[in-house]
Amino acid sequence: MISFEGKVAVVTGGANGIGAAVAKVLADNGASVAVFDRESVNDSRHKAYEVDLADQSALEVVAKKVIADLGRVDILINVAGMCPTNMLLDLDVRLYEKTLAVNLLAPMLLMKFFGADMAKRKTGRIVNVTSIHGKLSEPGAAAYDASKGGLEAVTRTAALELADLGILVNGVAPGFVNTRMSVVNGVSELESEWFKNIYQENARLPLKRASEPSEIANAVAWLASEANTYVTGQILTVDGGLSSRF
Repeated sequence: MISFEGKVAVVTGGANGIGAAVAKVLADNGASVAVFDRESVNDSRHKAYEVDLADQSALEVVAKKVIADLGRVDILINVAGMCPTNMLLDLDVRLYEKTLAVNLLAPMLLMKFFGADMAKRKTGRIVNVTSIHGKLSEPGAAAYDASKGGLEAVTRTAALELADLGILVNGVAPGFVNTRMSVVNGVSELESEWFKNIYQENARLPLKRASEPSEIANAVAWLASEANTYVTGQILTVDGGLSSRF
């Protein structure tokens, strides 16, 4: 069992999907959890903060409010993200910039704000949820790929810069996950014929199924816990073996 008793954690995108699963496992094991999201939060144990992560000016304001409300932050989990489809030759620059603002710049700024608070106590844990898109790609995903590749690079840099301050910084890169991000035009790609044919029947995905959010959350929780004493600057891929296959 991993204990988060007495710890204060911030989870972005904590209203649903992986973020909600992360917030739950932290709270189940004793943490006080602040959730950043634009949507309502169903778990009454969490303290909810409505914030648009694309709004840079709002991030510092809400970060200061969390510290004022809860006294400190021990753990930061950056989960929130957006994944628009936009082919390169039809690139929508505003959509590209918004994707980077939410997926890359917001985590960087929150690491800056909460990292400074952690530094006062010479201890802290930061976990950024990236994606196998940080290293792999598919058509139409240029903005998402750039943001996740960038977040993995920033994770490594932050780990180097914050090591002397007792702060461990890592990432978790999921593959297919059973969340609403898998739903396109009202249909889940995980129920499509191409997914069943390529990834399950032909074993492109060795475990032949998508993960559940809780499986990603468990990996995040260990990296964010005091059980992790020596892992920093790493990206843990949790994809059922997808990226291991030629």
